Amino acid sequence: MHPLQCVLQVQRSLGWGPLASVSWLSLRMCRAHSSLSSTMCPSPERQEDGARKDFSSRLAAGPTFQHFLKSASAPQEKLSSEVEDPPPYLMMDELLGRQRKVYLETYGCQMNVNDTEIAWSILQKSGYLRTSNLQEADVILLVTCSIREKAEQTIWNRLHQLKALKTRRPRSRVPLRIGILGCMAERLKEEILNREKMVDILAGPDAYRDLPRLLAVAESGQQAANVLLSLDETYADVMPVQTSASATSAFVSIMRGCDNMCSYCIVPFTRGRERSRPIASILEEVKKLSEQGLKEVTLLGQNVNSFRDNSEVQFNSAVPTNLSRGFTTNYKTKQGGLRFAHLLDQVSRVDPEMRIRFTSPHPKDFPDEVLQLIHERDNICKQIHLPAQSGSSRVLEAMRRGYSREAYVELVHHIRESIPGVSLSSDFIAGFCGETEEDHVQTVSLLREVQYNMGFLFAYSMRQTRAYHRLKDDVPEEVKLRRLEELITIFREEATKANQTSVGCTQLVLVEGLSKRSATDLCGRNDGNLKVIFPDAEMEDVNNPGLRVRAQPGDYVLVKITSASSQTLRGHVLCRTTLRDSSAYC
Repeated sequence: MHPLQCVLQVQRSLGWGPLASVSWLSLRMCRAHSSLSSTMCPSPERQEDGARKDFSSRLAAGPTFQHFLKSASAPQEKLSSEVEDPPPYLMMDELLGRQRKVYLETYGCQMNVNDTEIAWSILQKSGYLRTSNLQEADVILLVTCSIREKAEQTIWNRLHQLKALKTRRPRSRVPLRIGILGCMAERLKEEILNREKMVDILAGPDAYRDLPRLLAVAESGQQAANVLLSLDETYADVMPVQTSASATSAFVSIMRGCDNMCSYCIVPFTRGRERSRPIASILEEVKKLSEQGLKEVTLLGQNVNSFRDNSEVQFNSAVPTNLSRGFTTNYKTKQGGLRFAHLLDQVSRVDPEMRIRFTSPHPKDFPDEVLQLIHERDNICKQIHLPAQSGSSRVLEAMRRGYSREAYVELVHHIRESIPGVSLSSDFIAGFCGETEEDHVQTVSLLREVQYNMGFLFAYSMRQTRAYHRLKDDVPEEVKLRRLEELITIFREEATKANQTSVGCTQLVLVEGLSKRSATDLCGRNDGNLKVIFPDAEMEDVNNPGLRVRAQPGDYVLVKITSASSQTLRGHVLCRTTLRDSSAYC
């Protein structure tokens, strides 16, 4: 067996997370065996540097496999105040950023946006500075996505652009270091290091704590990587850094990974098994965001509503998880822990003037207690993302979604009965393995039947998932694209009809700022997360009669809707108000 595989096997059998000892052990072994943790690519100019020679000698004399076995221990919850000792081959000052400037570029989902904030929080504490100017950066980190082939191709193209930037780097400046973070680093590993020699570091989604060490290793002219997945890493003690001073909303990651193993999905392979943050740490983060003046938080996770905090022993009684009626799971029913309804209840109590959203859920995890809570709480948005993926029960079975079309439609009706006026959005995949024309027609009919307010539609892209090994990607590309265009057309028609029911109504809008298309218009989001455009005009302030004001980012305003399209509402502003007072008007 490969030596590094021995380490990983021991780690998994004991249930360890990505301990520092694993990554520094692999650094030493990979000189002869592997590129997964640190491939040795010395640069001639660095070899002449005495300090770097000293570093290399310390690295060569680093810990042995036996040291790793002796020093390993079960993972413990880190305290934010703890300072970890550096690996044996590094001195503390070598982990410091020395005010080098980092440029972060984010691709993909909201989870990657949150991961970028986590990575920056860790680097900031190590003495790095952040820059928005690519030309002045000393470190460029790309937070990547692997959900579709197009997303990965975008990164390959970007790396070719950055190669020229690295080549032109003046010798008078410190060498430019380039890193790939996130799902693409996890999925492609050696291919990135071997195909793009200009990539200096790789960090998987569970290895952001290791960034200072990886960058320190890269300073010696070597490639360095940590792509180990964890069973317990949630970054619960890392407070993400909000980088936009004008932001009105923020994402709060409450869990990571996914256990659903839908046959088309790469997430379980790039982000690992499902694990949830302790509720106390989530509430602390939401409170800090409220104190900073933010007016909206979105609870974030790959399967956000399957949240299960089992960190407190007294709540780990054998109570089975409640699922939506007619839905099943691909895994053994989970028991015990504090569930999503409890978390949602607690988060909504932090600040009555702060809107609460959540994404991305799975339809199976909408028991009645969740729906009832959404209905009762004014500050929990009456908007639910309900990914269908297909309208064909046969295709849904091949996708391993755990429900039929009939069960899904019944859930839609139940949600609309439980939460009057709810806004629904969904995901759809066109051209999945074995999808026939009749299957496609059933998806079209589901779009017409449900009439979603928002939708995210994509052509199927084969990844190395269960479908890759067991199914055939047999729908021609041109057929996928034709079906996708048909779905988009139908969705827009039905969304326009659904959104036009708002014309003449008064809606509460959270102002985000100026419209991108007009300097005389403002833009915001309603409760259903639809964009609302309205003229920037003076209005009355409900809490200060007689006072005329103009709306600012973070204000709640009442807008009377005058027109609607498939993606946008338009109207004129009535007054500035509060979330609590708005219920009398909406």
